Amino acid sequence: MNTELVNRFLRYVSFETTSDEHTTVTPSTPSQMEFAKVLADEMKQIGLVDVSVSEYGYAMGTLPATTSGSIPTIGFIAHMDTSPDMTGKNAKPRIINKYDGGDIVLNEKENIVMSPHDFPELLQYVSQDIIVTDGNTLLGADDKAGVAEIMTAMAFLVKHPEVKHGTIRIAFNPDEEIGLGASKFDVAKFNASWAYTLDGGEIGELEFENFNAAAASITFKGRNVHPGYAKHKMLNSLRIANQFVAMLPKHETPEHTEGYEGFYHLTYMQGTVEETTITYIIRDHDRERFEDRKKEMQHLVSKINAEFPNCATLTLKDQYYNMREQIVPVMHVVNIVEEAMKEVGINPKIRAIRGGTDGAQLSFKGLPCPNIFTGGHNFHGRFEYIPVQSMEKATELVLKIVQKVASV
Repeated sequence: MNTELVNRFLRYVSFETTSDEHTTVTPSTPSQMEFAKVLADEMKQIGLVDVSVSEYGYAMGTLPATTSGSIPTIGFIAHMDTSPDMTGKNAKPRIINKYDGGDIVLNEKENIVMSPHDFPELLQYVSQDIIVTDGNTLLGADDKAGVAEIMTAMAFLVKHPEVKHGTIRIAFNPDEEIGLGASKFDVAKFNASWAYTLDGGEIGELEFENFNAAAASITFKGRNVHPGYAKHKMLNSLRIANQFVAMLPKHETPEHTEGYEGFYHLTYMQGTVEETTITYIIRDHDRERFEDRKKEMQHLVSKINAEFPNCATLTLKDQYYNMREQIVPVMHVVNIVEEAMKEVGINPKIRAIRGGTDGAQLSFKGLPCPNIFTGGHNFHGRFEYIPVQSMEKATELVLKIVQKVASV
């Protein structure tokens, strides 16, 4: 077991860095800035240069090249925050040594059990060492595993200058979990030809496609009248909102789709007879179908307003786009990782992300940025876990990538 990697990860998850979508500052929580400063200090300690923490909590550092020549500068990126879906405060991880394939009791007092009956992928890791939660918090492998893997790889390269590589840039950013991880990322300062986020799931994942994404908010105005005298007078905004919901395709929702299938996802509904607001996220991998989904949303709002004049107001905002558009012209950045995986004994699993990634926004900012696995499972909840051997392979992969780039 790579004790340096494991100890680093366990130390990182002791920091509570939950992001908060309800604030208007970056980073969204002070603890992320504190963690950024800790990581910056560690970068200096292991021997990186040009270390900085921006006013927005972006920590960056440089590992100088060990060989001359026109080797591209590449980067590795991970995010510091954890999901607001569940607390990461007072995380108490433990290691299940040589997992035997049975149920794992996370919390005996609360009868919280992680079973391969519910999570059959656990059986892929029999005889491996698995880091789990105590059932009261998420683990934080998303994405402190990525942070630990990058930092451990850099520490190894500093200690082994005989390994030939070009200049390497690393960065750790805040607020990925609330969709703002790349919003204030200084691509010019980072100054890399391309980069990789380590923010994926199970071992072998390699992703360069993600959803196109938009957010929609619709407010329905009603008119309240005493129900005993309401005929031909009342307009119940709650009922109109429900009418709108029923007009969308009922099977084009997250619970009915997979793979490249897109969806409309109702995320919020609150209101009274007088006024109701609903929100949706709109997702599709195909740009044309994505645009059609937005047009359909606009069309249905128009239909509602034709029946109930001036009732519905739609606010529609694009969030991010499929990075495939930016990656395909430079597919060598993906091919390098695929070849590196095979060389270190990993079976590449090239998949489209059914979600977003900082790499998507960075790719459209001019920094091509596919996504690589960290090794974790069941992110954002109490059943999150990560096999130590998957973390070790992710670290080994980073080292192989930098060597392959230097040898091209």
